Parts: sequence; structure tokens; C-alpha cells
Amino acid sequence: MNTPVPSTPDPDGLLAEQLLRLTRRLHRIQKRHLEPVGITPAQSRLLRTVAHYGDAPPRMADLAARLEVVPRAVTSLVDGLEAAGRVRRVPDPSNRRVIRIELTDEGRATLRELRSARRAAAEDILAPLTVEQREVLGGLLTALAGPVPGSGC
Repeated sequence: MNTPVPSTPDPDGLLAEQLLRLTRRLHRIQKRHLEPVGITPAQSRLLRTVAHYGDAPPRMADLAARLEVVPRAVTSLVDGLEAAGRVRRVPDPSNRRVIRIELTDEGRATLRELRSARRAAAEDILAPLTVEQREVLGGLLTALAGPVPGSGC
């Protein structure tokens, strides 16, 4: 027996669809702004994560845990970034079996380019909103996703 389709709109379902459409749009815009930098969104995220560790380069396992991906995914990302000269693998000084990932000068330069690209992408995405709407959106997103790490919120 088929369950009848409700004739009244489902507000939560509509909202979920709008969020999914926005997510796809965000990915398209971000990808378009990252192409001139020569980096993928996933590589961008890995570079920012490595930079987060500062002077204590992370292990591959640290990166996988922080990015919430399988270690193999981190290996592929590091391979691509290392081939481009943006990161390098270095042995851990206290345990030579452990490999750590550190930024190169090229990686730091890429991070500066990424900041500009991300700002431009954000402006494209937020252009239709007023300052007040942006503040409301920021509050709503914080309520849904939690504060941005390192934002002090």
C-alpha cells in the first residue's frame, strides 16, 4: 500500500533542500576561486589544518583525525601537495618511525593566496545580503554548526 504524499509543504524538508542547494553552490564558488591558485578544496583544507599546528608539525594520523577522514585520504592529499612543493614529510625527532607534515615556504605563500580566494568567494556568496542579514546568518550558522575554531566565540 502506498503512503499518500502530503499536500501541505514540509517546512523542514524545504529548509533541508535549500541548505543542500546552498552547499552545492558554496562548493562551486569555492572551487572556481581556488582554481587560479592551483589547489583543490580538500588540499586547501589540509594546508590550513597543517598551518593550525604552527611550529609543531602534525603526524598524518593527527591530520586524518582532525579532518575526519581515513588516513589513506590524507596520504593522497599530502602526496599532491608535496609534489607541488607546498608541504614536506619530515621525521619526528623523537621517533624516526613517525612522519610529520610541515609547510614549506611555497605552502605558506599558497595559504596567503587562499585567504584572498576565500574572501573573494565569501563576498560572492554573501553579496545579496545586507550587513544585518550577514550578522543574523552568522548567528544562525553558529547555532547549527558551533563556533568557528580559533574565533574566540
